[in-house]
Amino acid sequence: MRKTSLFLMLSFLLINFSCKENSKQDETITNQVEQTKTQEVVYQLTPDQTTLTWTAYKTTDKMPVNGTFKTLKFDSREGKDPKELFQDLAFSIPVSSLFTNDGTGTRDPKILAFFFEKMDNTELISGKIKLENEELKAHVKMNNKTQVLPLNFSISDENVVTLTGTMHLEDWDALEALASLNEACFDLHKGGDGVSKTWEDVALEIKATL
Repeated sequence: MRKTSLFLMLSFLLINFSCKENSKQDETITNQVEQTKTQEVVYQLTPDQTTLTWTAYKTTDKMPVNGTFKTLKFDSREGKDPKELFQDLAFSIPVSSLFTNDGTGTRDPKILAFFFEKMDNTELISGKIKLENEELKAHVKMNNKTQVLPLNFSISDENVVTLTGTMHLEDWDALEALASLNEACFDLHKGGDGVSKTWEDVALEIKATL
């Protein structure tokens, strides 16, 4: 009888202790979940996690030529809304950081000499992005002229923001510079029809990992 009573008592104590421990664990988990819910998500936008690529076109078949600028200058910032991170974001891009990964090493100097250097005060492409009626628009200054460039916004599940838009060089009075580049690359910009052509629209893509 005594052995049975002792066994029952030990069993009761073990069960009671186990229930208390489970209760504490459940309470801890509940508190952690509640804390996570109440924490505010803050996004960070930085130059070193942001890239700008551009696509220009040559020949009448509109063959793409891709490039980038290695240097983007803007102040890092934080915020709760990814789109609002770009509100009033001032930027500048040194055109000397142009890079097209051309194996011959001749393309980049030509673009700099026969396109950018043919424009006024275009050591930098600068401007400011503004959020207007829930739409992002880049006010871009190039060739001493500022024009508005609408940007499409999207964000992935991995918090990668993509902004896309198309520059029409005529809007920045850059057609003479474009003609200069086409002349310098006349044979290289010929297609199967023998016509040399450099298109005036340039596609832009900005990717920022928040």
